[in-house]
Amino acid sequence: MGASILIGILITFLVIVLVLYLVQRLPIDGRMRQIVQIIVIIIGIVSLLKYLAVW
Repeated sequence: MGASILIGILITFLVIVLVLYLVQRLPIDGRMRQIVQIIVIIIGIVSLLKYLAVW
C-alpha cells in the first residue's frame, strides 16, 4: 500500500515537471507563461495533497 502511494506521488511530480518544461517551450509572452506555470503548480500541489489524503 505504501509503495503504491509513493509511486503515485512520484508520477504526479514527474508529470508536473514535464508540463512545466513544456510550458517553457511554448511561444507565448512571459506574463502568460508565468500565469500558466502558477496554475500548473497549484493543480500539482492539490493533486499531491490528495495522494497524501490531506484533502
